[in-house]
Amino acid sequence: MNKKKLASLILDSLKKEYPDAGTMLDFGSIFELLIAVVLSAQSTDEQVNRVTMELFRHYNKPADFAEMDISQLENLIRGVGLYKTKAANIKKLSARIIEEYQGKVPENFEELLTLAGVGRKTANVMLAVGFNKPGLGVDTHVHRVANRLGIISSKEAKHTELRLKELIPEDRWSDAHHLLIFHGRRVCKARKPDCSACIIEELCSKNIDKK
Repeated sequence: MNKKKLASLILDSLKKEYPDAGTMLDFGSIFELLIAVVLSAQSTDEQVNRVTMELFRHYNKPADFAEMDISQLENLIRGVGLYKTKAANIKKLSARIIEEYQGKVPENFEELLTLAGVGRKTANVMLAVGFNKPGLGVDTHVHRVANRLGIISSKEAKHTELRLKELIPEDRWSDAHHLLIFHGRRVCKARKPDCSACIIEELCSKNIDKK
């Protein structure tokens, strides 16, 4: 089957299954979203939300983090993985946003990538969720599910992202990100995928390859 057609059929089915698919991170501003997404690397959204619920109550602006003692920031985000590295990155990116962007998170993909701790996934999520622009972030769920279904075949997240962007129309990029994540978390899990509960099992590569 044509890969574009396969991707379209899969997304159509997943949209019916998860009509409310969207970000699970809690945030009240573009800057809070950026901090939450940076914290989410190798951590669950639930973990991040527990940390940011208290964090954002007291600190939610670039100046708050740029001026904060690093040990205090580490303490505040200790509940997520790699908290020391993330604390250093948050402090650096906050200072940079103040110095170069007048305290506002940049809306440009390439500029986002220059911020400490911001990779392609985070930049794509910021575009899609924060700025309502085309963006397709590839995390472990998107990478695994897209490869397992046979939409693409790639060992690297960047290649997965670029190939998915070729196959999926821009206006569906954000939806694709969320739908593949929802399916990866609930059904197409890493170790024990629940194929018997999968609404797109007939479109999966393991079945299509047999036809």
